[in-house]
Amino acid sequence: MNLIEANAEAETLRIYLIGHIDSANAAQIEKEITEVRNAHPECTKMIIDASKLEYISSAGLRVILRLRKVYPDLKLVNVSAEVYEVFDMTGFTEMMTVEKAYRVISTEGCEVIGQGANGKVYRIDRDTIVKVYMNPDSLPDIQRERELARHAFVLGIPTAIPYDVVRVGEGYGSVFELLNATSFAKWLAQKPEDLDEIVRESVDLLKKIHSTVVKPGEVPDMRQTALKWVTFLKDYLSPEKGEKLVAMVEAVPVDYHMMHGDYHIKNVMLQDGEALLIDMDTLCHGHPVFEFASIFNAYQGFSCADHTNIERFLGITYEQGAQLWNKTLKYYFEGKSEEEIAAIGDRAKIIGYSRILRRAYRRPDEENSAVIAFCKKEIEDLLERVDSLTWD
Repeated sequence: MNLIEANAEAETLRIYLIGHIDSANAAQIEKEITEVRNAHPECTKMIIDASKLEYISSAGLRVILRLRKVYPDLKLVNVSAEVYEVFDMTGFTEMMTVEKAYRVISTEGCEVIGQGANGKVYRIDRDTIVKVYMNPDSLPDIQRERELARHAFVLGIPTAIPYDVVRVGEGYGSVFELLNATSFAKWLAQKPEDLDEIVRESVDLLKKIHSTVVKPGEVPDMRQTALKWVTFLKDYLSPEKGEKLVAMVEAVPVDYHMMHGDYHIKNVMLQDGEALLIDMDTLCHGHPVFEFASIFNAYQGFSCADHTNIERFLGITYEQGAQLWNKTLKYYFEGKSEEEIAAIGDRAKIIGYSRILRRAYRRPDEENSAVIAFCKKEIEDLLERVDSLTWD
């Protein structure tokens, strides 16, 4: 009876360890692995799948060490929590890749409470939500978002911290505990008369985010991302306008104040009277003009050619989106005149429309032709009267 299972996948040999491995069977297991290796000389890589492994002793660990000498990139996957503890305690997790097995959950029938470019957020039960990533190879993205959320939390930003990684279908998700939390979008849908209160709560949290300073290199620089957008557009605008647009973004000073990067009423939750952030994979730093560009796009820009987009995205009307945008500016910049606030809005619109226009050019279709025409005209008209993207 074989003590292992194996299969060859292109250049990779996958070995499945089964049951208990100890001094009584380690030599036989190593012999069987050698026989499989000899039968597949074309395989230059090896993965050890521990999904069926229940226990491993020091004798089994020595087998793995000898295999690592042959396969320097050897990695262990689907390791149970109990077995992972052995690898972690003995230092194996510092020597090679050791991936835990992931709990499997289903989102079938679950309420979608948020959606972004990278995934959807589902409510699993009264206390728990899960963000499911669209990319099936999303583990690096999940780790990155966990680190960004941790940075924000340590710096005092109220945010949901992911506590588990799970398998959802063919992909992965991050699980968050949000006891009785309700998104601001749902709050608005249930009580549209509370719009002013919702915006004030949203602005208070936004100001807290923008008053937080991060260290260089901790989170991405939004200015660099915006430069990529406008540099791409140089070939699609008139030479004068294209040069001016790039020069204006280049003139924005480097700013280490935190930004969420995708701030809207579906990414802010109300929990026990406190507003807190979710969907932290867009966390970055930069001048507030870039944040307001994102807010404008969520409430107006992405629906510029089709006003029903906002209904599908945020569950509100285009008119409510306009109110959210205008009141966000009004309350954030209290003390400034209507003319000053309108000028700040125009600066944000330039960046917002630039992002949309770039995306539309990169995804040419009949629907995007209307978006291109609209955004191009708006950008060129705004550039006639705006000479700087910053304000006092």
